[in-house]
Amino acid sequence: MPELVFFSGTMDCGKSTLALQIEHNRSARGLQGMIFTRDDRAGEGKLSSRLGLVTEAVEAAPGMDLYGHLVDQMSKGGKVDYVIVDEAQFLAPEQIDQLARVVDDLDLDVFAFGITTDFRTKLFPGSQRLIELADRVETLQVEAMCWCGARATHNARTVGGEMVVEGEQVVVGDVNRPAAEVGYEVLCRRHHRRRMTSAAARAAALSPDVLPVT
Repeated sequence: MPELVFFSGTMDCGKSTLALQIEHNRSARGLQGMIFTRDDRAGEGKLSSRLGLVTEAVEAAPGMDLYGHLVDQMSKGGKVDYVIVDEAQFLAPEQIDQLARVVDDLDLDVFAFGITTDFRTKLFPGSQRLIELADRVETLQVEAMCWCGARATHNARTVGGEMVVEGEQVVVGDVNRPAAEVGYEVLCRRHHRRRMTSAAARAAALSPDVLPVT
């Protein structure tokens, strides 16, 4: 039976890499997929991995009817055997409903990949709707690591190297941006609570020890 599957995890856990692997494996068997993405680091209409792999995709713009797009392509003779959606956390809840309809009405597997929570530890609306509707929710087994070596469970936003906990939910950035720009870092819960990024930890390590006062 076709399924709506949500592959979730923090940044750096291989979500986009797995999406590209699924595309490769299925296309090698002669199957044709439709790939949607939103705000990929490589630019509009791209699905990319931090390993350097990239492929063309359809930009799932705000307000776009994903179900209608697929029906339109298929009615014109286009072959679609499965659907891949990367950066699914950025989709609106109604677009997630459309993906569920793709599974139920078009009998297609839909593989959605995304981050569950934002830099404030709040659920993305798209991810919340996927958790509510998905046939399966899979946590990726490749564990991202905090700078301390512990398993990373939270996404942090940084500006100028310092962690911030206020601002718009969606601001496109990456883990390799200059410190003065908006960036993101994965942290364990302990260091996310303490707002202790890798830059803050380095600064603390370089600070002179405070001598006891007698």
